[in-house]
Amino acid sequence: MGCRHSTPTEITENEAVEEMADGFCDPAPPAPTDSRLPLSALQVFKLKKSWKGIKRSLEPTGIEMFVRMFKANQGLQSLFSSFKDLKTSDELRVNEALEKHAGIVMGVLDECISNIDNVDYILDILTKTGASHKNFSGFTAEFFWEIETPFLESVKLTLGDRYTDNMDSIYKITIKLILENLVKGIKES
Repeated sequence: MGCRHSTPTEITENEAVEEMADGFCDPAPPAPTDSRLPLSALQVFKLKKSWKGIKRSLEPTGIEMFVRMFKANQGLQSLFSSFKDLKTSDELRVNEALEKHAGIVMGVLDECISNIDNVDYILDILTKTGASHKNFSGFTAEFFWEIETPFLESVKLTLGDRYTDNMDSIYKITIKLILENLVKGIKES
């Protein structure tokens, strides 16, 4: 090597890259998700990251969700004695009882989405929450499904252009999982 009679070994750039790459291990793939969770590890990551945007506006998103649900199905509003007589969306938006209820519901959704990869924990929360609705006069398991579209619309409104087609798919899968287990909770209680 330093001798003028030796010939330098030429290593092309591609060979150098291949040689360096061979010296390193590929990163480990993400841990597989629980088989009861219909989301991949990447989808869980994206959901949690996206949910941070909702978390900053949890209460307004929840109020919007209920306003949209009541607009689509006015009969559901009659189940709530504290705000069943309110007529306009504006009245609903400033009603303290609706604000409180929306906060409670969004708190449950937040707990589940923030811990979506802890399936035992979220299933326990959802079945208990679903079962607790058995105590409300006139409430049936099918009413849970009435929140699906308003939830998705409210999340989309809150996230704006961060709500992509991919995130729409992830949120649809997530809300379906949540609602299925709320229904299971009320039916099994």
